[in-house]
Amino acid sequence: MKNFIFLAVLIFLSHKATAQKVYKTSYKSEADKIIYVTEYKSEADMIVYETQHKSEAKPYSGIWFWTQYKSEADWKVYFTKYKSEASLKIYITKYKSEAGMK
Repeated sequence: MKNFIFLAVLIFLSHKATAQKVYKTSYKSEADKIIYVTEYKSEADMIVYETQHKSEAKPYSGIWFWTQYKSEADWKVYFTKYKSEASLKIYITKYKSEAGMK
């Protein structure tokens, strides 16, 4: 029974941690992730494709849908100019097929 509960909690947390509906915040203190955008794919932890369709944004996909409402977002992100501050380094691609975690 303990293994079942542990597995259920793990699945729930992994789903929330990789969600792709994103809200850009102006305040570092309210962000779930501090993001640094790299110039090179090789420096990134995640390759991100920005979509206009909420239905395309799936966990583990790297396809991000920008929501206008904080309450809809799975991640609230703050963009930093400093790589050392970042909890996640991303590279933004023009091609959906490149999207995903590295």
